[in-house]
Amino acid sequence: MTHNPPSVSTLTASTTPATQHVASLTAALKALNNIIIGKPEQIRLALICLLAGGHLLIEDRPGVGKTTLALALARVMGLEFKRIQFTSDLLPGDIIGSSVYSRENERFVFKPGPVFTNLLLADEINRASSKTQSALLEAMEERSVSIDGIAQALPSPFFVIATQNPLSQIGTFALPESQLDRFLMRISLGLPGKIAERELLAGMDRRILIASQKPVLSHEVLLALQAQARLIHVSDHLLDYVQTLIEQTRTDPQLADGVSPRGALALLACARASAFLADRSYVIPEDVQGVFASVVGHRVAVRASDASVVHDHTAGIHIAQRIVAQTAVINV
Repeated sequence: MTHNPPSVSTLTASTTPATQHVASLTAALKALNNIIIGKPEQIRLALICLLAGGHLLIEDRPGVGKTTLALALARVMGLEFKRIQFTSDLLPGDIIGSSVYSRENERFVFKPGPVFTNLLLADEINRASSKTQSALLEAMEERSVSIDGIAQALPSPFFVIATQNPLSQIGTFALPESQLDRFLMRISLGLPGKIAERELLAGMDRRILIASQKPVLSHEVLLALQAQARLIHVSDHLLDYVQTLIEQTRTDPQLADGVSPRGALALLACARASAFLADRSYVIPEDVQGVFASVVGHRVAVRASDASVVHDHTAGIHIAQRIVAQTAVINV
């Protein structure tokens, strides 16, 4: 199959900053892969999520590198980083901030919470109450918080990486499906392979590597990259393919509920970011296929063997992969 449209770098060759931005992404990927060993696909997906302007949910066991990935992304991309450890007694004000009386000014002044940053790690988000979760998820959606009826805009870019541990359910509050949909992608890191683990054991402490890593980008450059990614071309034939995949999720007998229109838009945004990361000015089927399971897996409701309906991420991923494998690519 031949695709003739030019690459992003070709289109922007006359504009030096834009060309440099594409090269900076390649450098960012290289730096991230030097820190996070043996996880190139997960790093690619995390970077796609960031370029698409969404938020990322990582579900995995403790100790596989979720926090390291968040720290490395912030460092490499030149973003301010903050972390919140979610617990059952965490309050909405602990996240978004509150109004505090100032004796000096003789009035209440707003004291921003940790959500006012570029990259926020929401660690073990499912350990907080539903009310506290909602405060963060509303901030993610609106990119602002409301204190005493006054909207306070969050910094831009604003990227949330939330984590949860699937192995521990005691003392947790599961994210409802409507809130899961706020995350553009949901991924797992998994255990490293034998070779990668050996390299990790023999290598330098990841914290030292991150501390010594110089930023490859700045938040201003990242905003420009996000804007460019939104302009990536999608042909009518490619839109037909996307619609076919989405329709398959709505009619699949193993699924009780398929992907919503918002989910379809999320898929398209990630496909555009994937093409941009590959230095292409247009989306191809492989871009859609490469992000489909991570975008769709947490947005579908699976029919269990006892006829009940569950949100099983692992099953959702497998069904999404099957749908991609069974759906023909025609005239794209």
